[in-house]
Amino acid sequence: MAREIAEQPEALARTLEALLPLRGELRSLAEDRRVVLFVARGSSDNAAIYGRYLLEVHAGIPGGLAAPSVATHYHAELDLSEAIVVSVSQSGETTEIVETQAWAAGRGARTVAVTNDGDSSLAAAADLALVTRAGAELAVPATKSYVTQLAAMAVMADAFAPKPGSLDADLDRVPAEVSRLISLRTGVDEAAERLASTPETLVSGRGLTFGTALEAALKLEETCLRPVRGLSYADLRHGPIAVVDAEHVALLVSAADGPMVAGMTDLAHDLRRRGAAATIGIGGDSGFAAAVDVCVPGPDLPELVAPLALVVPAQLTVEALARRLGLNPDAPRGLSKITQTDPANDA
Repeated sequence: MAREIAEQPEALARTLEALLPLRGELRSLAEDRRVVLFVARGSSDNAAIYGRYLLEVHAGIPGGLAAPSVATHYHAELDLSEAIVVSVSQSGETTEIVETQAWAAGRGARTVAVTNDGDSSLAAAADLALVTRAGAELAVPATKSYVTQLAAMAVMADAFAPKPGSLDADLDRVPAEVSRLISLRTGVDEAAERLASTPETLVSGRGLTFGTALEAALKLEETCLRPVRGLSYADLRHGPIAVVDAEHVALLVSAADGPMVAGMTDLAHDLRRRGAAATIGIGGDSGFAAAVDVCVPGPDLPELVAPLALVVPAQLTVEALARRLGLNPDAPRGLSKITQTDPANDA
């Protein structure tokens, strides 16, 4: 896992170089289409959440997360003739995702596959495949395959935007920022120490960084075997915040700019007042850093592209925590690289 985290700058650079030239094909595919639906599970689902927010905020196109079971179990007859369906799968071989893409195509959708394997079933059947260049990923927890999926989301949203190319300058900076964060590691070991102090962990973010928060929560669960609640700032405020006490460590994720920083900073202050065992902040601005007990700096990138690098401090923290707990971060208990949702569908 540590080695693959370190490979992310090169993986991102390769992926952006390969996918940015496909923006014209993406725009052609989007002609006369009004909505984008994402199909994914696990880490890929968290990448899709970022894609959905970015499409709506940057490109002005409605997006949503489709439920694969609507296709695979309910076999619903939907009219998708105005939709682009984006199926996201690292392996491109998760049966449920492959079947859902075929179901969508049969109901009029144009299909885009985001996968790390250009020879996969998902890529072969799609109208257009965005093949990430993460290279072979051996550790079960997705790291470089996840960040390259985020890069694919950014390329797609930029292709659909009124002015394609407006993200280019910031995307060019992403690999170097990821490399800097990997080398820096500021706050990572202290964050792992605080997380190890109690098994009760709450993770929160909002907007464009919400998918990053959910990915951090997922990594803590699968890699460190901790029960974790990953909630948006808004959902946390609607009741669950009442459970926070001295047994809880809160991990808060924020970009350095944008409309969500103030709310995440207020949340950090509130969690302190409620007696949380510790508040750990990833990213944010100087006010956010001052509001948390431990700050793990994030990237110097604008909010629209920050998630491509913001997840890296979380990955480093999770890897450090797993080793602190005596666990093998590369092969979490009971998990495999390709997950089939329904055991009956296992190949």
